[in-house]
Amino acid sequence: MLDETIRKGLAGRYEELGGKVRELAQPLSEEQFWKKPFAFGNSFGHLVLHLTGNLNYYIGAGIAGTGYVRDRDREFSEAARPGKSDVMTRFADAVAMVARTARAQSEGDWSRRYTALREEEAGNRFNIFLRCATHLHLHVGQMMYLQFELMRGLKKSD
Repeated sequence: MLDETIRKGLAGRYEELGGKVRELAQPLSEEQFWKKPFAFGNSFGHLVLHLTGNLNYYIGAGIAGTGYVRDRDREFSEAARPGKSDVMTRFADAVAMVARTARAQSEGDWSRRYTALREEEAGNRFNIFLRCATHLHLHVGQMMYLQFELMRGLKKSD
C-alpha cells in the first residue's frame, strides 16, 4: 500500500511540476524564453535545458537505463538557442519518462543502492527521486520570478 502511494505520489508530483513549467513558458516569446532579465542567474530556456538534463541523467540514465550522457555545463551555456517548442518537447519527454519510471518501481526497488556524479550521497532510488523532485520545484520557483519579470517588462514597453 505504501509502495503504491509512493509510486503514484512521485509520478503525479513530477507531472504537476512539469505542467507548471509548460504553463509558465507558454506566454513567453522565443526571445523572452532565452532572455536573462537579471544580471545574475539564467534564462528560462537554460533552466529548462538544465532540468531536462538533470532528469534524463539521474532518473533516465541512472534508473531507467536510457544511456543518456549529460553535458551539465552546456545546459547553462547553450549558445545555439534551440527552438522553444523543441526544448519544451524534450522537457515534457523527460518528465513523462520519470513518471513512467516511478510508476514502474517495485517495493524493493525504492531501497536499491543509488549513486551518481554530484549525487554520491543519494544512497537509494527513493532519495534520488525525492531530490530530483525538490530540485525541479526549486527551479519552478525561479521560473515564476523570471516569467513575472519578463511579462512585466513587456507591459512596460507597450
